[in-house]
Amino acid sequence: MAVHGRADVRVVSLLPSMTESLLSWGVTPVGITDWCPPCDATRIRGTKNPDVEAIIALAPDLVIANTEENRKVDVERLIAAGLRVHITHVESLADAARCCSDLGQYFGEPARELSARIAAIPMASEHLTVFCPVWRDPWIALGIQTVAADLLAHAGFAVVPAIPRYPRVELSEVPRPAVVLLPDEPYAFGDADHEAFESWGVPIRNIDGAALTWWGPRTPDAVVEFAALFGELSAELRR
Repeated sequence: MAVHGRADVRVVSLLPSMTESLLSWGVTPVGITDWCPPCDATRIRGTKNPDVEAIIALAPDLVIANTEENRKVDVERLIAAGLRVHITHVESLADAARCCSDLGQYFGEPARELSARIAAIPMASEHLTVFCPVWRDPWIALGIQTVAADLLAHAGFAVVPAIPRYPRVELSEVPRPAVVLLPDEPYAFGDADHEAFESWGVPIRNIDGAALTWWGPRTPDAVVEFAALFGELSAELRR
């Protein structure tokens, strides 16, 4: 199967953040999930239940999938149908930079430029501990070995508990952090959720969940924004 290069690649994106990256590179996918940013592309259902037959019918040169967001069985069906599938695996900013670099073989210099921008993001020299839940009832926390936790680490935050991936937790057993950050996705935390943490006596902030988890073109600016929040909270804690 020929892959033509750059904007003329017929690509199906099974990952919303990847769709955002493609659009920033001047590439409009022919197929995207229901959760992806709007563009002139065929919707092929969700990340966990894509319409495999519809994807095959689009005759893409390339399908981009992700080990966390997409099911192995769907990827295997696409490969069995003869489609080229590029599988991404991203648990850190270094992984994100490497992923963009790898995609440079299909999409050229824009992908490589983003790779270089992400790779150049410096690690913070100081850190505040932070509890950052991603779901409620049950409580599920942002853990280590995730791109979101590594993004926060570069901005000055160290997640607790220091357990890999997304551990289910009891709030009574969470080590008391310096701050609590509440993202608005995938669970839409808001002001009403602050009451769960008021007894902890620490600053609580609502944050942009997409900035935290949608690695790609927004990542460099997101680190700058979270670093500014780190500075604000550090000053508040010193008072």
